Amino acid sequence: MKVVVDTSVWSLALRRVGQSSNFPVQELRNLIRDHRVQMIGPIRQEILSGIHNESQFETLKKTS
Repeated sequence: MKVVVDTSVWSLALRRVGQSSNFPVQELRNLIRDHRVQMIGPIRQEILSGIHNESQFETLKKTS
């Protein structure tokens, strides 16, 4: 079964400092590892709208 993850969890996971031990972030990592995450268009757009420069975009692109 696929799981749609809310933008707030993605945002928390994509922040730089100290979020790797956060429970929602760990659950998201588990879902990604198990290929269970489904990202819908509106959530993808919200995440992309938070990118402020080219280097952030490239980093996100490499990890997805």
